[in-house]
Amino acid sequence: MLEMQGELLSKAFGQTVSFVAQVLILVPWSRPCQSSGSRRPLPGALGLAPTWAQGHAKDMGMSIPHCLGQLDIRKGIVGLATGAGFIYLLYKAIKAGIKCQPPLCTTSPICIARLAIERERHGRDSGELRRLLNSLECKQDEYARSMILHSITRCVYLLEAEASACTTDDIHLVGSMLDDKDNSVKIQALNTLKAFSGIRKFRLKVQEHSFKVLELISTIWDSELHIAGLRLLNNLPLPDYVHPQLRRVMPALMEILQSDYILAQVQAIRLLSYLAQKNDLLYDILNCQVHANFLSLFQSTQPGSLLFEVLVFAERLSEGRNSPHYRAVKWHYNEQSLHEALFGDESRLADRLLALVIHPEEEVQIQACKVIVSLQCSQDVGVRPSACQPSHSYFNSGE
Repeated sequence: MLEMQGELLSKAFGQTVSFVAQVLILVPWSRPCQSSGSRRPLPGALGLAPTWAQGHAKDMGMSIPHCLGQLDIRKGIVGLATGAGFIYLLYKAIKAGIKCQPPLCTTSPICIARLAIERERHGRDSGELRRLLNSLECKQDEYARSMILHSITRCVYLLEAEASACTTDDIHLVGSMLDDKDNSVKIQALNTLKAFSGIRKFRLKVQEHSFKVLELISTIWDSELHIAGLRLLNNLPLPDYVHPQLRRVMPALMEILQSDYILAQVQAIRLLSYLAQKNDLLYDILNCQVHANFLSLFQSTQPGSLLFEVLVFAERLSEGRNSPHYRAVKWHYNEQSLHEALFGDESRLADRLLALVIHPEEEVQIQACKVIVSLQCSQDVGVRPSACQPSHSYFNSGE
């Protein structure tokens, strides 16, 4: 609102100044001459007053001295009127700016935020969130359901007191939208569940939908749905009873990681990095099949945000391989596995890591060094060789 008032005030003031400038241009001011005390005409702005006086005298059939004499008589009146007019117009502009109010638009995020702040400040319940939840229960078309869920998500973030007053039945209602036939409704439902997951008392209830979320991201190839689903999963502690389902969707997660959609890739790699710290899931991740060009994820041309997450993932995998629990078993990997791409005899990971040590982004440099140190440590503790290829040192003494 302040920005709008400022713009209106600036516009009105600009028009006022423009008007006054035109008056000043046309009015031939006079002032006493310092040397003789006589009065002489002072040209207006841009030197246009003399020209105007000549033209005016010619039009009226008068000589220039006669015309200037009349103008000299009027100067006091015109100057006074101009000054008073300027002050009046300036007052009108300021008054208009103060009274200006932006049009009421309850659907804009700014208006909702303003409403939320005012309601919270005065301890009042707007009832907006409850009305939206009630309308979600009514029969609506796909577009209406999607927009209602979008509005619910905003209200949960903005109206903290009203969101905390919701019930587990409300969470169940939102979760039921994951079964909708329309993908846009599913995406908005995932965003709403993520918003509710930020409230402690609803986290376990939202967690119950983890199975459905994993099913969606593994069976529907939609980048926006992947992002929404993975953001929700990354915002939840995944219990052990979800691990069997995670094993089944591991290939889908790896496919998302190797897609060309950066936001989805980042969310997928964050989830995989978290799962890599689970002892019972580490082998499933390492033995997951990947594309032949998997190491392209480590190229310096990749976005820094993705590179950093990929390096964190590699470090956690390397640390997991070094753990006594994991080294107690002789594992077998397929030839196209993630293990062989990163740690196999034919892997070119070392070359990629050395190139990233001089990456422009400092956090990428540091993380690349951490992976190198972790790989060296794996040689020191004597990690058992892969069933496909024998292990070897990644970096010679010279490097």
